[in-house]
Amino acid sequence: MTAHEHSQRGPVFRLPFFGRRRDPAPEPAPASAYAASTHVHTHTAADRALAALRILTGFIFLWAFLDKTFGLGYSTSSGKGWIQGGSPTSGFLSHVAVGPMASTLRSWAGAWWADWLFMLGLLAVGVAVMAGVALRLSAVAGTAMLALMWIASWPPAMHQSDGSPTRSTNPIVNYHVIYAAALIAVAATGAGATWGLGRLWARLPIVRDHAWLR
Repeated sequence: MTAHEHSQRGPVFRLPFFGRRRDPAPEPAPASAYAASTHVHTHTAADRALAALRILTGFIFLWAFLDKTFGLGYSTSSGKGWIQGGSPTSGFLSHVAVGPMASTLRSWAGAWWADWLFMLGLLAVGVAVMAGVALRLSAVAGTAMLALMWIASWPPAMHQSDGSPTRSTNPIVNYHVIYAAALIAVAATGAGATWGLGRLWARLPIVRDHAWLR
């Protein structure tokens, strides 16, 4: 009898451990909170990295405009700036000696319309990208300019028409391609909202109605 009662009591002691009525397992709140905070931190870091890329890329265009306009002595010699009578396109385009558009590009060298389009493009893309506004338009315009520069330099060629080396180090990817990729990246990710005027720009009625202006 005692043994029988003991066998009946046995399961009673195991119910708290193996019974069906269990308390639900606690949620891993600390781990989730850590993951969420990590995600937010990574997102913020990515925003800042893209903003820095945007500002640096825009400054490349803006500096080229300033140097060619005032002849600051870097790529444009002092005294040969645009406002001093120099041509921003003649120095580069007149020496194009390789590629499928070599003769066409040489004919554009020094033309007033080529100078104005080139300089206005540098200024507009540089200011807009640095400010974080009209990034899509800037990416299209900047990529078109860089594509023409890539064709003018023609990296696939190892030798120019006179047999001298082109000093090309890569047949496809040079700095023109990298700059174009940076423009497309900052435009595609809306990088103007961080360290820029992208949010204010997007609130303008005309920009809200025309997404291609963002």
